[in-house]
Amino acid sequence: MQSLPKTLAEDVAKNLVMVARLIDEDPEGAYGYSRVALRLASRVAAVREAAGFAAYANQKYSEALAEFRAARRMTGTTELWPLMADCERGLGRPEKALDMAGAPEVQKLDKAGQVEMRLVAAGARRDMGQLDAAIVTLQSSELASQAVQPWTARLRYAYADALLAAERADEAREWFAKAVEADRDGSTDASDRLAEMDGVEFMDALDARDESDADVDAGSDTPADGTEADETEAEETVDDETGTEAEDVRTDLGPDNGDAGKAETDVDKD
Repeated sequence: MQSLPKTLAEDVAKNLVMVARLIDEDPEGAYGYSRVALRLASRVAAVREAAGFAAYANQKYSEALAEFRAARRMTGTTELWPLMADCERGLGRPEKALDMAGAPEVQKLDKAGQVEMRLVAAGARRDMGQLDAAIVTLQSSELASQAVQPWTARLRYAYADALLAAERADEAREWFAKAVEADRDGSTDASDRLAEMDGVEFMDALDARDESDADVDAGSDTPADGTEADETEAEETVDDETGTEAEDVRTDLGPDNGDAGKAETDVDKD
């Protein structure tokens, strides 16, 4: 961005920073910032590349492919080749992706790029219903290596997933376990897949606490020792005793206090 005026370059840089910051957690937000950067500096390769990544994250494959191609023309680099091939897959053209996997550009990729291209090619085979060919495509020295590289977890995961799709469950479980070992930053859901195969079910801690609270509330409505029933019975006993005492009082007043008894009788009649 050295060719841009300082103020404009700063504005573009701020938008590119936001693209990088949001692209994993908020792809739509990242896409919005990428469009702003693109309007400000469409002739900058870094801007076109960022716009491509943002569009790719939002599954806008046609747009992403156009941006990646533009960035490649500006820089002459081949590092975006696997992403361009995967965009072809996203557009429903797996055959084109396979053609790109066999192109000379692949030989110019670094090891990470070549592994990425292998993953794309295997995905294209699966898109075409060639499951066995996809499994063979993933079999490589990188897959067999015991060393853990940035791409190891994803490669092992893809291999396990293909094996499971081919109904080779025992082998799939073995490779999901290997993927878990290599997945240090949680880039895959290999642990969940492995647990699912083992029949392990997880309960959300918050849900479990809510259920426990509900059980406590339900239990508090009905006393376990019958205290509420005892209290009701005691109240009835008190009422009976009170009524008896009142009757005794009226009886005592009647014979010895004629006027008072007459007054009470008159009240009763009213």
